[in-house]
Order: sequence, then structure tokens, then C-alpha cells
Amino acid sequence: EVKKFYKNASIALSDGWFEINLDKRKLKTPSGQLFRVPNEALALAVATEWNAQDKVIKRHNMHLTSLCNTALDNPFQKSREILTQGIIHFLETDTICYRLQEPEDLVQLQMESWDPVIKWATHRFGIEVKPTYTMSLPEVGTESKDIIRRHLLSYSDWALFGYSYAVESIKSLLLIMALVDKSISVETAVKLSRLEQEYQSEKWGNVEWHHDLDQLDLQSRLASAALFIHWSSENSSVIQKASLERQNICAV
Repeated sequence: EVKKFYKNASIALSDGWFEINLDKRKLKTPSGQLFRVPNEALALAVATEWNAQDKVIKRHNMHLTSLCNTALDNPFQKSREILTQGIIHFLETDTICYRLQEPEDLVQLQMESWDPVIKWATHRFGIEVKPTYTMSLPEVGTESKDIIRRHLLSYSDWALFGYSYAVESIKSLLLIMALVDKSISVETAVKLSRLEQEYQSEKWGNVEWHHDLDQLDLQSRLASAALFIHWSSENSSVIQKASLERQNICAV
């Protein structure tokens, strides 16, 4: 955290991109690049994050700013293929595909809560995913992975960073796909990703304030990722100018 050094954050259009100004200073990324985003909605949301800061700048709560920095700097130089493969990897470790065999009421709760999401994915994308009740991986066919790969590659580079951030947050690609498709809400996605934890809390109790803060923080991260994916898909012509492939070529 650092002390707030500006009074107002505003946006400015330049060369088809939207920049963020902190008073008269142009915002920069951690690597020193000019901070700029592909559309006005995302720019206004980022400016709102900066205007929401009080006496100190709490960067850990500025999820949209963080996502933009990652997309612009691409610190690990990930290509579209590497990003997509990393996202698909979560399909084999998807939270809602790992089921317990006891206690009976929890088994039933998992079926009632998680099976509809799997059925939705089956009908929406024509994929097959079979949950596992052992330590073995869920059954996901090569064809199903290829379908999801093609679907993910239809998104912009920036949106893929949002997808990656989202699945890492709740460890479930199926829930994120349903969220982005607007089939479930952010609150529902978080609730379903924490189903076993919620069950244990109701049964044995919890530290209420810690539980609530953890849930709200996760909802905030997921909502930011969903908005980032949506806004990053609105203006593909501008986003394409900042494609990972072009960045990699320039780096070479």
C-alpha cells in the first residue's frame, strides 16, 4: 500500500485506446508501459477503482486494474495456446467433478447442486464430462477438450487472461463457462465452488466474520473477471492490435 498521490482519476481517448490519467499523470503498468485499455466501459471501471481509493492505494483490491496490467505486460510471455491449455487443464481437476461417497446428505447435495451445471455444459457445448468418486481424474474425452479449446480461442487475448484469472480463483472451468454464458450468477458460482465448505460450516459452525469476508472477496474477484471477459470481447479490432503474438514478435 502507498499513500494516495492524486485527487482524481479520469479517462482519455488516444489512438483508439482509452488511457487513465491520475490528475495530469498518465497511469503506467508495473513494467513501465503506458496503461491503456480497448474500450470506454473498461476504462471507466478502472478509473472508478482508482477514485475509490481513500488515503492509501490498496492495489490488492483493484482487480480490474490488475487484470489489465497482466494483459498489457504479459509478464510470463504466455501465448494464446499456452493460456488456453492452462485453462483447459482445470477441466480435469474441476471442483464440481470430484464427488464424495459419504456422508449421504452431502453426496445428495453435490448431485442436486452440481449435476445441473454439467448437464448444462453437455447441452450447450455438446461435451461429455463424467464426475469421479475416487482419486482418479474425471472422464473428459479428447473431442470434448477440442470443443472447449475452439470455444476459448474464439475469445480475444485479453479475455483469455480474464478466464485464466477466474478459473484459478474458484478452480472450476465449468462454473466459469456457465457464468460467462450468463446461465448462473456470480453469487451462485461462488456458492457452488464452496459447497463442501458451506456444508461443513452449517454443520459445525465457523468464524462468521472470516467466512463472510472470504466469500465477499471471492465474489469481488469473480465479478471483476466476468466483467473483464465481457468488456474485453466488445472491441476485437482494437484488442487485436495488442495481441500476444504481436507482443511476442516485438519482444524478439
